[in-house]
Amino acid sequence: MNFEIISLALLVLSLAGLGVLVSRKIPELAVMPEPQGIFLKEETKIKIKEKAKEVLKNRSNSFEKFLQKFLSKTRILSLKAENKLSDWLRRLRERSMERTKEIDNYWKEIKTSIKKKDKKG
Repeated sequence: MNFEIISLALLVLSLAGLGVLVSRKIPELAVMPEPQGIFLKEETKIKIKEKAKEVLKNRSNSFEKFLQKFLSKTRILSLKAENKLSDWLRRLRERSMERTKEIDNYWKEIKTSIKKKDKKG
């Protein structure tokens, strides 16, 4: 219990101390000028941005072409898959119909054999 109280008090005091330090430094930071580029001059940054925009424009066209090809291939694959699935479904229905015919024939044979036995006996 004492450990928790001490930890909580230490946390509150630390946060208060950080708040005091930050509040003292904010006016000094507001007065400071904007930092100049250490590695690149402003002109070079502008040139890089322009070049990047040009490259992105060219790539966006090629990206759109890539996207169109990808989507068309995906569409073709989905159509092939749909065709295959419909074929499988048709085959399953045919098998099911054949099996029901066999079962129906089986029961018809039983009924006829029962009727024959009833007539004999």
